[in-house]
Amino acid sequence: MIVDMTVTYETDDEYADVPDMFRSLRAAAEDSSGFTAQHEQIVTRCLPLADNIAHRYSNRGQDLDDLIQVARLGLLQAVNRFDPQSGSSFTAYAVPTIIGEVRRYFRDRTWPMSVPRRMKDHHTEIAKAIPEMMQHLGRAPSVTELAGFLGVDRDAVIEGIIASDARSLRSLDQPLGHDTTTTAADTVGCEDERLQAVTDRESVRPLVAGLPERERAILLMRFFEGQTQSQIAQRLGLSQMHVSRLLTKTLGKLRSQLF
Repeated sequence: MIVDMTVTYETDDEYADVPDMFRSLRAAAEDSSGFTAQHEQIVTRCLPLADNIAHRYSNRGQDLDDLIQVARLGLLQAVNRFDPQSGSSFTAYAVPTIIGEVRRYFRDRTWPMSVPRRMKDHHTEIAKAIPEMMQHLGRAPSVTELAGFLGVDRDAVIEGIIASDARSLRSLDQPLGHDTTTTAADTVGCEDERLQAVTDRESVRPLVAGLPERERAILLMRFFEGQTQSQIAQRLGLSQMHVSRLLTKTLGKLRSQLF
């Protein structure tokens, strides 16, 4: 799963006062009025961060007011869970938490293909775990680390990540934005070779699901996570040459089954 961290880099300086606010929060007793007031101040202070993320997703067919509420819920969760002693900035933790909440909102309302409930549940668990693990690890967790954290096998994690590839399908008659009457149907032109890539992807999906665990993991790391063969080899404890052979063999097997 790839999390866009652009907002974090843009806003760390802008929210430089937030760490002191968290220190004041920790100094107050949780059942005191001072704790409640400081908690509300932090949430209010960071509302622009949540609203900015909501606006980034506003052109995907969902009501902006709903997206803002969802993003603010993600912000509240981030404030409640953030550990100021972790060494990470609050925005580095809050941004993926808020984005995860917004993406879950889209997922719950826009599964365009028949995705098993089990895979949806795995995806939800993974989306919740990643921000927490990123805070402790200082990097994105591996498939094996996610599996250990969630207490599931690697197949469950891989299924959850594959499930996240599902995207929202929009009506051809739906306007492309709030300020235009142009619909998706208006943009449909002549045959596009890129559409064949979509067909190929959906055709290969069940073939990938039938591969052995290690081959699926290698494909996931290479094409979903964008890792090099050397990085994959290091994670799996194999030589780079062995990974190369496995990748070539697996791709050849998929091609023979597809064509």
